[in-house]
Amino acid sequence: MYYYISGKLVKKTPTSAIIDVNGVGYEIRWPLSAYSAANEGDNVKLYTYFYVKEDMQQLFGFLSENDRTVFLQLISISGVGPSTGLAFLSSLTTAEICSAIMQEDVKTIQSVKGIGAKTAQRVVIELRDKISKLQYSGELVQNAIANAQDTSIVNEAIDALVALGFTRAAAQKSVKLIQKKHGNDLSVEKLIKLALKQN
Repeated sequence: MYYYISGKLVKKTPTSAIIDVNGVGYEIRWPLSAYSAANEGDNVKLYTYFYVKEDMQQLFGFLSENDRTVFLQLISISGVGPSTGLAFLSSLTTAEICSAIMQEDVKTIQSVKGIGAKTAQRVVIELRDKISKLQYSGELVQNAIANAQDTSIVNEAIDALVALGFTRAAAQKSVKLIQKKHGNDLSVEKLIKLALKQN
């Protein structure tokens, strides 16, 4: 229905963006890679997927067509819904996902939150041939994120993890353990990535 949406990024969180298009604000769920690469106030173009269920309508957006293509391939797998598809693209780059599938690296695929052994095997078996035909680009250029660690960064990371399927208690515990192990100067992105990989 919507191929892409282009406009001003007026607000961003690790899991969603508000894009102003001629005075209409579109709320779009996006992966962590997009959050890192785009700044509020920028004009952005997000390639979109419109998800409709009986009780829900959501827009998902990606900075590149390749990211969207990989997302669509992933959610075509039984057991992989849109939230898990975003978890894939938030914990691994598109290139890493494609590489893991082509190399049948089930362990890397299974490192994504919500992916068990059987689903990881299905991802490899069902997408191996499709992914090998995809011309994927390298990693997105990511903007540096300030390293100052404060309460807002922790809360933002916890909120993002809850949106990605964690319970609040599990998200808080995970962030606390990560800070204990890696220190208190981690960015929101790093906190989320580490939490996704340890669960």
